[in-house]
Amino acid sequence: MVEGTLEVLLVSAKGLDDADFLGKMDPYAILICRTQEQKSNVKSGAGSDPEWNESFKFTLSNDVEELTIKLMDSDAVSADDFVGEAKIPLEPLFTEGSIPSTAYNVVKDQEFRGEIRVALTFTPTKNYVGECYEECNYGGWNESS
Repeated sequence: MVEGTLEVLLVSAKGLDDADFLGKMDPYAILICRTQEQKSNVKSGAGSDPEWNESFKFTLSNDVEELTIKLMDSDAVSADDFVGEAKIPLEPLFTEGSIPSTAYNVVKDQEFRGEIRVALTFTPTKNYVGECYEECNYGGWNESS
């Protein structure tokens, strides 16, 4: 079981399908990690290439396989438009500790709709090394009393 803090730096998006017919899109992101959900600022008039540079923190207490980022277009008159989503696998992060700013595909209806750039950092709650926590000694054996 992985426990700790996931920090997500939402950097930018590029080449998003513009959901607005008049004017430029007002994109924002909804970051979902299991049952936790956080929303970025709306980038009014940013169009298809918004930049956020916003950080988000999630507490991980169960096995979490992925982070989902849904991209939306804020509309004042009607319901917000779904632009697409990126699903980011977290397993590599748990072994590496951090992943530098990386581009992930944004998909809607199984079609490419642009890319989103995020950086990830994982800080374990315990001294986590594989399946062995701080109770394990250097020789790999638990000490007995």
